[in-house]
Amino acid sequence: MVTFRLPSIAAPNAKCVCIVGEFNDWNMRANPMKKQKNGDYSITLELAPGRQYQYRYLIDESKWENDWRADKYVRSPLGNCDNSVVIT
Repeated sequence: MVTFRLPSIAAPNAKCVCIVGEFNDWNMRANPMKKQKNGDYSITLELAPGRQYQYRYLIDESKWENDWRADKYVRSPLGNCDNSVVIT
């Protein structure tokens, strides 16, 4: 299980935040995150161990945000910087 967190400062007035990545075929609605009492957004996903997964956060279906605590960053074919987390 891996818990992803987006701090409230990254999406202060967001109505919806989703995590989008290789683990859900980049489906923009598959994994909505839950807003916590402190304003952060989080979600826990079960991911296969021993792999790297690229992902990003989508805020209100219009703004992309990187994970500020990603294990590393890799270039997207679209030219933007995607995130990658290593699962062990």
